[in-house]
Amino acid sequence: MKVIKRMSLAEEVAELIRGKIRSSEYVIQSKLPTEPELMKAFGVGRSSVREAIRILVNCGYLRVQQGVGTFVISVDGNEPLDRAFERGQFSDLLEVRLLLETRIAEKAALNRRSVDLRKMRDALSLRKKYVEEDNLKACIEADIAFHHAVAEGCGNSILVELYGASSKYVYEAFCQMYTSTKVFAETQDAHEQLYLAIEKQNVGQTRKVLNAIIEAV
Repeated sequence: MKVIKRMSLAEEVAELIRGKIRSSEYVIQSKLPTEPELMKAFGVGRSSVREAIRILVNCGYLRVQQGVGTFVISVDGNEPLDRAFERGQFSDLLEVRLLLETRIAEKAALNRRSVDLRKMRDALSLRKKYVEEDNLKACIEADIAFHHAVAEGCGNSILVELYGASSKYVYEAFCQMYTSTKVFAETQDAHEQLYLAIEKQNVGQTRKVLNAIIEAV
């Protein structure tokens, strides 16, 4: 199921301009076309063009020089991580999740502490409870809490922060994708197997079970 991402006209125009910057159609230090030219090129009004430029200025792609024009100053920008997640495709989010959670789970199997295992068990119990009650949002929250406990057990604070940044977008995507707890019921056993693999510090089994869980989404 495709997750629908609703963007304003300004955000769509900003994405198109960003694409032209990254493809070198608009090169570094070059002057952006005028507002009327951009309005004609993208078929939008002046307010959408101005808001798109404001977005790209804030994200570090453009600089506005009053009385002169708007200039390209970066191919990559300096946009916050949240902004990158917001405009990313769901397939990109899943890819990041696979890469991030695989490494996190492997490290958790080596570094987990008793406190981390307790948090995992507690989240799993809640996940099962909400599955049985068909309480979708609470179930998703418990699922993410379980994976966050795994992240806390990996011993790398940066990975924990990255998982935390991505998890709220996973939550939003799951709320759009699912109408019941059926898929969570189907993967409850796999999550319990993941917990046991981490508890036993079996890195290979941890990786295998986690991959199966993500593929089930």
